[in-house]
Amino acid sequence: MEHRIGIAGCGRMGLGMLRNLQKAGFDAHGFDVRSIPGVGRDIDAFANGLQTLITVVRDTDETDAVLFDDQALVARATELERIVISSTLSPRYVKALRARVPDHITLIDAPMSGAQIKADAGTLTFMTGGPAADIAPLLATMGQEVHHMGDFGAGMTGKVLNNLLAASNTAMTRLVLDWADVAGVDEDRLLALINTASGQNWLASGFDVIEFARDGYDTDNTIGILVKDVAAALDIAPDAGAALPRAVQSALRGLQPRPKA
Repeated sequence: MEHRIGIAGCGRMGLGMLRNLQKAGFDAHGFDVRSIPGVGRDIDAFANGLQTLITVVRDTDETDAVLFDDQALVARATELERIVISSTLSPRYVKALRARVPDHITLIDAPMSGAQIKADAGTLTFMTGGPAADIAPLLATMGQEVHHMGDFGAGMTGKVLNNLLAASNTAMTRLVLDWADVAGVDEDRLLALINTASGQNWLASGFDVIEFARDGYDTDNTIGILVKDVAAALDIAPDAGAALPRAVQSALRGLQPRPKA
């Protein structure tokens, strides 16, 4: 019988991941509490025969709901063999899952980077912890790069540290563009300069294709998710290391939408 895969959380990232698995011929199914075309809302149907669960929900509360509470897939999916955590969460929370999930279920953390454009294209970068070789064909279908970071939880540590840099670049790139407006410097010309000079960064280089690049802060959008991701990184911060990340959070919360000129 074909191995049944489920993606719980089919938003900006999960939906593209699901579609790429399906295109490649995997027996992949989606679940979301929202109404999304091609994605199921019947948790019993989703759990039936489920063997590999990939979670791509927003945060620890939604992860708890999927695994233990509202959807309770750890108990409901009786054939479940492995859980792949692809949400960006606190590494402390992720490591603590091992004590909450039965030993016969393998745990792998495989958060990803690349925004919706790469999720749709199947070119994500994955950071893994635990026995990620078990899911290598799935990762190769959904992504272009896989960096194995170590034991379970190490992939998430790598992810939140990477996202701390991404959040910092986002906040500072937007500040620089605002200052350029005041100084009368053209946005396109400045971005072209940055892309070839020492200020180069992911957001600036992809400003016209990254879907959230011009967004203002909202708790439900990707800028809000970056604020959440900084909090996940702060959960492993050394005692003296929190001031700058907290300033980044504050700057992101102050972002207003940036219209296209």
